[in-house]
Amino acid sequence: MAKVVLEVEDLRTEFHLRSANVGAVDGVSFSVNAGECVGLVGESGCGKSTTGLSVMRLLPNVGHVVGGSVKVNGVDLASLREKEMEDYRGNEVAMIFQDPMTSLNPTMTIGRQIAEPVRLHRGANKQEARERAIEVLQLVGMPRPAERMNYYPHQLSGGLRQRVMIAIALACEPKLLIADEPTTALDVTIQAQILNLIDHLRESLGMAVLLITHDLGVIAGRSDRVMVMYAGRIVEGASTEELFEHMRHPYAEALLESIPRLEHDATQQLYSIPGVPPDLSNPPAHCRFEPRCRYATDLCRQQYPPLADPNDAGHPFACFNPVEGTLSQRRAAKGIDVDSAGSEAAKARAALRVNDLDQRGTILEVTNLVKEFPVTAGAVLQRRIGSVKAVSDVSFSVRQGETFGLVGESGCGKTTIGRLVVQLEKANSGHIVFEGTDVTKLHGTALRRKRRDMQLMFQDPYASLDPRMRVGSILREPLVVQGIGSRADQWDRVSSLLQEVGLSPKAAGLYPHEFSGGQRQRIGFARALALNPKLIVADEPVSALDVSIQAQLLNLMKNLQASHNLTYIVISHDLAVLRYLSDTIGVMYLGKLVELGPAQLVYEQTVHPYTEGLITTIPTPDPAQEKAKKNQGISGELPSAIDPPSGCRFRTRCAYAQEICAEAEPPLRPFGLRHIAACHFPLREPTGDASSPEVAATASAQAVASRSDLTGARRLG
Repeated sequence: MAKVVLEVEDLRTEFHLRSANVGAVDGVSFSVNAGECVGLVGESGCGKSTTGLSVMRLLPNVGHVVGGSVKVNGVDLASLREKEMEDYRGNEVAMIFQDPMTSLNPTMTIGRQIAEPVRLHRGANKQEARERAIEVLQLVGMPRPAERMNYYPHQLSGGLRQRVMIAIALACEPKLLIADEPTTALDVTIQAQILNLIDHLRESLGMAVLLITHDLGVIAGRSDRVMVMYAGRIVEGASTEELFEHMRHPYAEALLESIPRLEHDATQQLYSIPGVPPDLSNPPAHCRFEPRCRYATDLCRQQYPPLADPNDAGHPFACFNPVEGTLSQRRAAKGIDVDSAGSEAAKARAALRVNDLDQRGTILEVTNLVKEFPVTAGAVLQRRIGSVKAVSDVSFSVRQGETFGLVGESGCGKTTIGRLVVQLEKANSGHIVFEGTDVTKLHGTALRRKRRDMQLMFQDPYASLDPRMRVGSILREPLVVQGIGSRADQWDRVSSLLQEVGLSPKAAGLYPHEFSGGQRQRIGFARALALNPKLIVADEPVSALDVSIQAQLLNLMKNLQASHNLTYIVISHDLAVLRYLSDTIGVMYLGKLVELGPAQLVYEQTVHPYTEGLITTIPTPDPAQEKAKKNQGISGELPSAIDPPSGCRFRTRCAYAQEICAEAEPPLRPFGLRHIAACHFPLREPTGDASSPEVAATASAQAVASRSDLTGARRLG
């Protein structure tokens, strides 16, 4: 029998607000054994993060544990005084928070922050604490740990900052590690590295891990057991394999169906869970999921189903009408289209879409685009000592009504390209021709008028919406600036915009903080639509949203594209999202476009090793697939854009790299109709088809090494 490290029994947590008491956690019970990873999954607001904070006793002032017990190695933390709890927090139990940048002290070096708990809990002197800090930085895979000890958080990338958070958590060798959405805002490559690291540490140190996330793909590959949480309660629990094979609760099924997959037919809408979770200040007495459930009956509206295990198989669920059969069988029984992207019907619909786009003209043409940001030194003179090479000679075109996806890791230059297109940044060189006009040459009034047709959806809607303005004023502002319509016309337009994005016109009188993340993203979308643009650049539009809300936004984007004849440039690090949205995909690495082509070809006939690595690391909600591909994908740290590697910029992380990759930059070559890539050792042979306009200026006669040569390819450091 494995030792039980964490035992939570009938936990109840409330937030005591002026208007009401909110029961965020209502009677939750579970346990985590030594060396085990238990996943806690659900939408935002379901209570999963509050459960983790209740264990740590880190609730805000209005939060209170009002019932139940939280035992760590037999000691009830819920009953300890704060002074006693300080001996456990960071010592016996530690937590990795969702956003390392807001959790780390910006005024302290990371070395001091890692050493601090060692000095507080272990009584170590300064030198001993420093040595321990270097040791745990090595443990979490920090490159050059002794040197990085003197860095501040802002000097590190998102992935390295998360490693620092893990190092702080591990400094005193805790018995329980709570990981609260540890990879939500990270690229898929960095996410895979962090999750592999947590797995390795759990197995080698015998820690108990509580993994809190909304991503079922992450849960599938990393947890031993899973608990599904909804509206403050556990609604289903089982081993990971059992849950994904025979999930019983309709909510778990709905979460799984909402996930965009590579094999999903992109011409069909994603399933999204209707409605919103209940108000936990006044929760219903019956089943809390009933208003959103496809299987609800009168019994579900009369009483709450108990969490029970009718077959005594270690698989309890709280539902009067549990789902049966496999996911595909259930979808077929409900009449839901089960075509995958590879089915004949899906291929026919995709071919119609391709033919339609081929008959349309080009709305945007980007040629030889270059953008560098100066790096300066000195507080007064600000001497230029280098430059960040954000975008380096990038060319592509976008057809009217097309969705063009840009994918790559953070720091690859994709967001910079989006800002250059809408002229929020000025290029060092190159041309951006929009509807026949080179917008790089426009200034003042002419540029402002042209911007009516080009709008940007920002990644973080909360940061991009003025918190002091009501939503109605935010949406009306561009109409006022551009002098469009009378006051009455403008307010009519605001009401129409809110309805188009699925919000009530009453939302115009509220402030941004009064909305959920998904609702704020809808407001950002309405803001982009205000001037009836022809092109929208959407920067990570769904990166921080739950899968259910994400599905709603993706469906909304497709619907509005059809009704408004919109053209999209969608920027994302999530290849599954881009596979669903995009007609054409451009893959960027360190300022360079390394592969470009129709979405289907980029995924099914991948050419560049970097693209292959990105696809491999996409979390899929299949335990067998996820566990089979552990430690695969792209390893190593992204090189600095100030001094990128010579030749092929990806060579330092490529399994196929040889000497020529360091000596010569690979040219873009054709691998099919509109499909080009830049690699000396591609995964497929080039075709010699130079029909793509991007290839015309960049195609090279250089011969490519045969596929057999790749077997002996050696890695360059």
